[in-house]
Amino acid sequence: MTPTRRLDPDQGLIVVSCSRRKLVTTTPVPALQLYRGALMPRLRGHLAPEHRARVRILSAEHGVLHPDDLVGTYERKLRTRGEAQALQARVSERLTTDLRAEALRHVLVVLEPLYLAAATCLFDHAPPLTVTLLLNPVDWTGTSAVLSGWGWL
Repeated sequence: MTPTRRLDPDQGLIVVSCSRRKLVTTTPVPALQLYRGALMPRLRGHLAPEHRARVRILSAEHGVLHPDDLVGTYERKLRTRGEAQALQARVSERLTTDLRAEALRHVLVVLEPLYLAAATCLFDHAPPLTVTLLLNPVDWTGTSAVLSGWGWL
């Protein structure tokens, strides 16, 4: 479902996977700045600051990161369903507050299948929450179509 009017930032949430390409740094940086691949460069370049704050990044190393969470360079990828299931509790714990927010209406989820397996809590919430799922973590065409429908681009 594509909204017909502009969503306030609190009405939308974007959940994306981290990327293998990262800024190489010895000093922790905001998560949104660390990741250099997948959708991150486009989200940084196209979203206004109030919308960037509504991005959540699913990391195999850290669970769910808010864009301003400070993280350093690391190398870890979810490789098995067991690893994804082991991450579920941490993911659910970090996303629960966001998903229960009274103003939230729409969630865009752009995760590859193993990362999605760690984020099953995204589908535990009843309407009026609409969840749009894209299974390709580099799908800018689909992502931008949803975000444009929200009035965020």
